[in-house]
Formats: sequence, C-alpha cells, structure tokens
Amino acid sequence: MEPFGLYSRSEGFLYDESFFYIGGTMRLRRKPWIDEAIKDYSDFLHLESCESYKGKWRTLFKNPDAPLWVELGTGKGNFISQMAQIHKDVNFIGIEIQVGVLYYAGKKCAAAEVDNVQLLRFDVARLEDIFAPGEVDRFFINFCDPWPKKRHAKRRLTYRGFLDRYARLLRENGQIYFKSDNAGLFDFTLDEFRECGWPLSEVTYDLHNSPILNEAMTEYEAKFSAKGQPIFHCVATRPKEVIAHVKTQTDRSDPAPED
Repeated sequence: MEPFGLYSRSEGFLYDESFFYIGGTMRLRRKPWIDEAIKDYSDFLHLESCESYKGKWRTLFKNPDAPLWVELGTGKGNFISQMAQIHKDVNFIGIEIQVGVLYYAGKKCAAAEVDNVQLLRFDVARLEDIFAPGEVDRFFINFCDPWPKKRHAKRRLTYRGFLDRYARLLRENGQIYFKSDNAGLFDFTLDEFRECGWPLSEVTYDLHNSPILNEAMTEYEAKFSAKGQPIFHCVATRPKEVIAHVKTQTDRSDPAPED
C-alpha cells in the first residue's frame, strides 16, 4: 500500500517528510489539523461504518450498474484520481488505513472533480466485512509492503490467504492488477498466483519499457521510475473454481510486528 511503498531493497525504508522510522516500523507523522480538514470530503470519504454498505456500494454511485474497481492501499490518491478521470464509466473505491494519507487522496479526487470515487478508511485484511461475494470486478494492488522477512510472508497482500479472499469477492472472470518495484515480492506473487490457479497475463519486469498499457501511476511509481527503477507488473484472473488454500483460522493477517 502506498504509505508502505517507500521501500528500498538495499537500504530499507526511505524517508519522506510525512513519515518517520521507529523500531523497524514506518509511522505517519501526526497532523492534528487533518481530523477536521478531512470532513470537507465527507460526501465521498468514509471514516467509519463501512460495514453497513456491504453488498450495496454501487448504490452510492450515479451509475450503479457500472463495474466496480477497488484499489487496495490508495495512498495519496494519484492513481485512483487519474483512473477515475480516464474511466468515467467505472465506479472506483479506494481503501486506505491511514487517515493522514487518506486526507490527501480526498483532496486530490476533489481537485480532479471526479464523481465516480468513494474513499474508505479500512483495513484490507477485513475486506470480507465490507464487500459481498462477487461484488467487485477488479482489484488494484500497487506497491504494497513487501514484508521481506520470511516469517512475515502471511502479511503480504498477495499471500494465498489474501488471494482466497479476493477470489471470493471478485465476480466471475474478475481480475487483480499488480505493480511493484520489489523483485522478491514480485516473484513471490507470481508463484502464489500460479499455485492458487490464477491465470496470468501481461507479466513484465519492466513495465515502462514494455508495450503494456500503463494508464496511471502512483506518486511512488512516478518518482522512482523517473530514476530508472524498473516496475514489475502482472494481471491475474480469478480462477473458475474458488477454493480455500489455507485453513479458515489462519486465513487472516497476523497483527503487525513491533520490530
């Protein structure tokens, strides 16, 4: 997810004016004024009670029959605001857990004057609490936290436990669009998709120098691709048979580590 996208394989986390680094964990700097300012976007930004819209998200849009595309980890909203402008015939939902980051996404979507976006403050580990089976047409996962330590593999958003949830929430032939700059995470993701029976397409280790259409970039992608960092990309299609690849009791993320 975008706030955890500030990651370098050689140096660990990179610094940004909005974040600081404590005990191995990237934390957002507290900006108290945001608590009030974020209310300016309350007509399309939801800080609570997201569960009440489960199975009914389309009713919040002008065109309830349009496809529903969901970005997991919206960050500051560069990607979703661009995509909403390009695809006015699609309904978008952006999910972000950090209020301080979500505020900027709201600001960016408002400036873009898009009316086909809803933003949610929510934990992606609990997606099935807010979406009904088959409710989503497409998921976007852009530059999520790679959780490089092997013991944290279950926290990666492309771990098979997460893939099982996405499969239950996607309609038939629904897809996941995935981008990363972390080669280890990308290879792990490809392996997980294949092991779980997700057909793959548009696989590349250098998106910006490939013929694959890249309609919009996140803030992180724009910054580091400009410095020559290759971007990895793939599209995975929901398996025809949706089965669980992990036991129910472990099909949830562990609490974030303290170190």
